[in-house]
Amino acid sequence: MGCGVKRLAALILFSSALHAATYAVTVAGLGGEPDYAMRFAAWARDLGKLAGGETLTGPDASRERVRAALRKVAIDAAPEDDFVLTLIGHGTWDGADYRFNLPGPDITAAELAGLLNAIKAGRQLVVNTTSASGATLEVLKAPGRVVVAATKSGTERLITVFPRYWVEALRDPAADTDKNESISAAEAFRYAEQKTKSFYETQKRLATEHPQLADAEKGLAGRFILTRFGVAGAALKDPAKRALLAKKEDLEQQIDKLKYEKAAMPDAVYKTRLIALLLELAKTQEELDK
Repeated sequence: MGCGVKRLAALILFSSALHAATYAVTVAGLGGEPDYAMRFAAWARDLGKLAGGETLTGPDASRERVRAALRKVAIDAAPEDDFVLTLIGHGTWDGADYRFNLPGPDITAAELAGLLNAIKAGRQLVVNTTSASGATLEVLKAPGRVVVAATKSGTERLITVFPRYWVEALRDPAADTDKNESISAAEAFRYAEQKTKSFYETQKRLATEHPQLADAEKGLAGRFILTRFGVAGAALKDPAKRALLAKKEDLEQQIDKLKYEKAAMPDAVYKTRLIALLLELAKTQEELDK
């Protein structure tokens, strides 16, 4: 495809999106440990900057606040609109019900499905990046809805790295495989899936998560545009921010490696190294948030 045609295609995609609104709700649930809580909240804030909408973290990410946010979208969104729900954190599955872990009462997949079904937006994307999220694929699927899960089933219960790469996909032009200056849900998924696989291979660890994408309409994921750049209107990245993002990524990988090696080192050494990495990660995130 020639450069002029690609630019025209990008402009058409962008102009057609102006006729509809995109609503988004991003939720970072319980972290359990300080480093997880900080990372979940940081990823949620990053997505909030990219997608807009409402971002719930910390005490604000309660079941009632999630319900209220989704009910507001149900009132505001029209059939021609898009809606994106992203869940980051821990999920559990008891063999029957999936629960997204929140401060106070958890919220189940069945309850989320009911709230989503009340939203009139004709195109919906649910990105559940939590452990055990595969248990929500069947519960949440519906016409006009794409469901992404970090795991293939409810039995993959360990912490996931998929959300890190999902966020990365939305700000890395390399995810734009068809070079139309936009990144679709399908492209973001393939990028994050490959990065997740490479993470376990590089760490020489058995993969404990296998991302899945369920597309009821077989192709909606490819048409569901999440971000645009270049002539489509997205601002070019700040080189300083790009360096900070690379540093953040490296620090997060160091923390993951340290946690994996925890059993082989004295407790005091582990805590000292973890605290140092967390402090550096917090400083880097602070610079990114400026």
